[in-house]
Formats: sequence, structure tokens, C-alpha cells
Amino acid sequence: MSDIKSSGMHYTPPTSDTIQTKPFPVRGERSNSVNKPHVIAMVGLPARGKTYISKKLCRYLNWIGINTKVFNLGEYRRHATTAYKCHDFFRPDNIKAMAIRTQCAVDALNDVCQWLESGDGEVAVFDATNSTIERRQMIHDIVVKKMGFKLFFVESVCDDPEIVEQNIMEVKVSSPDYATMNKEEVLADFMLRIEHYQEKYQPLDERKESMLSFMKIYNTGEKVLVFKHEGHIQSRIVYYLMNIHIVPRTIYLTRHGESHMNLDGRIGGDSDLSERGKSYGKALSEFIEEQDIQGLRVWTSWLKRTIQTAADVNAPQERWKALNEIDAGICEEMTYQEISNKYPTDFAARDQNKFSYRYPRGESYEDLVARLEPVIMELERQGNVLVVTHQAVLRCLLAYFLDKSADELPYLQVPLHTIIKLTPVAYGCKMERIRLPIDAVDTHRPKPKIPGYLDQRFRSKENNLHT
Repeated sequence: MSDIKSSGMHYTPPTSDTIQTKPFPVRGERSNSVNKPHVIAMVGLPARGKTYISKKLCRYLNWIGINTKVFNLGEYRRHATTAYKCHDFFRPDNIKAMAIRTQCAVDALNDVCQWLESGDGEVAVFDATNSTIERRQMIHDIVVKKMGFKLFFVESVCDDPEIVEQNIMEVKVSSPDYATMNKEEVLADFMLRIEHYQEKYQPLDERKESMLSFMKIYNTGEKVLVFKHEGHIQSRIVYYLMNIHIVPRTIYLTRHGESHMNLDGRIGGDSDLSERGKSYGKALSEFIEEQDIQGLRVWTSWLKRTIQTAADVNAPQERWKALNEIDAGICEEMTYQEISNKYPTDFAARDQNKFSYRYPRGESYEDLVARLEPVIMELERQGNVLVVTHQAVLRCLLAYFLDKSADELPYLQVPLHTIIKLTPVAYGCKMERIRLPIDAVDTHRPKPKIPGYLDQRFRSKENNLHT
């Protein structure tokens, strides 16, 4: 510092014209962490949650910006033949059926490789039993030796008969294979199908298959074993899969109550609740009390409006800085009208690509997703949670749970004074919106047809004060 002073150099603070922003990002800009295509190959007996893991992993990787797709072998088999009448199709000595199943596996792997080689995808999840050393060797030969991709196996091991039966009754009864059977018939047939696989099943073995990288998940996360994982992507996959569980729970999401800045049509800031916002806080606590939720935890941001909203909720509370609203940088505490007047280029640029555009000295939705990744990990580990946070934050969380794209994410509707109830189901989430009867301003700005165009209702404070 003394050298700078003595040289007579002067440094002025950056302005909106000199700081780096990303108004027109290249599409796919997020995808910079995958230097080589990956195949994640599932392993395990039927009804061990392989498809559940595949779909969740795909949703997570897409959410963090890694283009991922699931290739389910059962769908290939159903497309190739309608020969399935009962469990006999899966008997190891059924030579004709075995030939069909092997050909389907080859076809699926070819599609995996073509999709990755085309540059469209970065991670492919091969959802199949892959239950023999021979089959896994074939996958390794094609994926690693022939294509030069990275390969990681994920084996789901479950010896709890209650979990297996629950999985069959929740998921398999709705399979196209069983369209003509009742639940009891499905359970009996599927248990015999599992027996056929058990005859030939060979768990991943670190001595016999020492050239492979893999992880084993025991009884839906009770224990995890990791063997020779390679690189950043596989590390993230291991970390994510170590946190997921299947215990029934409910996640409640809500924005803070209406704030004084909401009334003025201003974004960001750290203002107090309006009178209607305070009423919402009381109504929220009454609603939560009526639900009688066991073991509920409450999470808020560090900002006053969320803490005030949750103040009366009778449950342990935690404050997360990661749940703070998106940082609007130089646009903090401004109205949309003021932003469009003062920074018209920035205002139009954000409309061009709202997900990737970063406010000068602030954040983008892309940045916000990265900031929220630890929150998602903790939400996956938790039981019942009430999260009281902000509009942009809730859009990111909902995009994860509802599998929404980066294009959809910044325009998801998250109105004030509304509780969003998420209940995990077999392969996704059931969503219910509960509107509490307290009026509030509408802060949602839909995607404009013309970038930079400001809807009439955002042109003045008076027009923004509708309920």
C-alpha cells in the first residue's frame, strides 16, 4: 500500500460502467465443471430404490447446472417386447428373454454414449440392475475403453424386507407390467422376480472389480462405502447421495409477510413488516400450531422481515445467511421504474436472460443456486421443516423440488401470504398452495414479451398497491 501512495496513483471506486457484469451470457455457461462425460451406472436387486436414486440425482445435477439424463432399462425392455406376462420372463434359464434383455442393455448403452458424445449431455444415469460382474465388465468396456468416458457405479443394498415391500407397493403396482393385476398379485409376482435376480446377483466387489470406481448405499443411507471415486463430479455425487433419505416428512415454504418495501414496490433491503405482514406472521403461527407437526424446525434468513414473520411459531429456529434474498447490488431498495430509468441497459439485459444476469455488485439467480446448495443438502437430511425466506430464494428451492429448468426458475410464482406444502412422493414432490386470508401486494413481474418493457402496474407506486 505504501508503494501505491508514494507513486501518486489514485484509485476511484468502480461504477456501473466499469464493473464486470454478465448481461448476455453464452447459453450453457454454467456447464464448466465437467471436463469429461460421466456415466453413473446403478447396481442392485429390484425394488432397492435405484430409480428413486437415479431420478433424484438427475434432478440435483441439472439444478446445479450439469446437463443430466436418466436412461431406464425397463423402458427399453417394455418398448422392445410385450412378452412380459409374469416373473418367468426374468428366470436366468429363459434364454429367449435373456437375449432380449441383453440386447436392450446394449441399445440403452449405445444411446447413452451417443447422447454424451454429441455434446448435448454431460452425465448419463444408466438405471438398471447391472447385477453381475459380466454385465458391469461389458459396461466398462463400452464406456471407458471404447468411449473414454468416466464411469461410476452406485449400488443400492437393502436387506430390510419392510423397505422392499413398501417400495413394491408404492411404485411397482403402477408399473405398465402390472396393469391387469391387483396389489396382492403384484407383490407375489415381484417377489418371485427378485428371487430370479438373486440366483445370479453378484454385489460389487473391490477385489474382483478393483478397476471400477463405485459407492454402496446400505438400507437407504444407514451406511455408505466409497471405493476409488475420481474427481469433482463423483465427489459431489457421493456427498449428495450420502444426504438423501426416504423417511416421510413435509417441507413448508413461505415468503416473509408483506414488508414496507413491498408496499413501496422496492426490491431487496431489510425493512420491517407492514401491519398486514404482522397479521400474516400471527396467522402463520396459528396455522402451524393447528397442523401439530412432530419435530418441526424453523429456518429463516438473517433479514428482519423473515425473523419477524416466524417470531410466534412455537418451534426451534435457525437463521441461515444463505437464505437471504438475492443481492440486487447497485439496484438494492430501488423500484423497477427507477432501475429502468437509471440503468436501462442493465434492466433490458436482465430480461434477456434473467437466470444468468448478475446485478452490478450483486448476484444472479445462478449465483443464488450455488449459494443454496448447502441448504438443499440439509433439507434432504432433515425431517419436517418450515422455511421462511424470500421470493428469489423460494424460486430456486422450488425449481429443485419440482424439477424446473433454468429458463422457468426466475418466473415461478411465489405470492406473499401463501404457504407452499411439499410432500415427497415416489419419484418427486406433491405441491399444495395454502393461501392465508390476509391481503398483500403482488410483487410478481412476469416475463415481458419485449425485454426492458415495464408493465403499467410497475410504473408507479400507486399502481403497485393492488391486492
